[in-house]
Amino acid sequence: MKQIKIFFAILLMFAVASCGGSGQKATEQQQQPTEAQSEQPENQVTVYENNYLVKVGDVAPDFTLSLTDGSKFTLSENRGKVVMLQFTASWCGVCRKEMPFIERDIWLPHKDNKDFVLLGIDREEALEDVLKFVETTKVTYPIALDTNADVFASYAERKAGITRNILIDREGRIVKLTRLFNETEFNELVQQINEMLK
Repeated sequence: MKQIKIFFAILLMFAVASCGGSGQKATEQQQQPTEAQSEQPENQVTVYENNYLVKVGDVAPDFTLSLTDGSKFTLSENRGKVVMLQFTASWCGVCRKEMPFIERDIWLPHKDNKDFVLLGIDREEALEDVLKFVETTKVTYPIALDTNADVFASYAERKAGITRNILIDREGRIVKLTRLFNETEFNELVQQINEMLK
């Protein structure tokens, strides 16, 4: 019995030692970057919450895309306006659930406001598929084609999921990022847009 207690005491000491212990020394070790961390490549991308590559306060990455009607949209040409981007696709069930709310609570109240832009960005689908998608969801806001997901990949990891909404202020800076459809978060987005357009 005494040998078993000694054995467990030794095991416990090894476990504490291998976890870095608890106390200031362990904390200091965690705060000091390792040599490998110090030598990370400069082009390494930081990934934020929900697989975003951008964060609130960043200037929104610029892009130009074709819309379903054949016209072009360039984000930087809309400085001075409040812009909402919605990344979507026909195969995304959550997108289909969210889009009627975007239509009703955001697009219809503000579509005639020259200081507001709402753009749906369809990810990796052909024009004919996007047109069918728009018809079935009955949304009337503009939809752009991100056929290779290159624009999406400038905002989030390329293989990350959608739906995503990005709210951009008049200076071109991101003020809100959402992921999936959460009613509370969506209502906060609606309220923030309303406040920004007062």
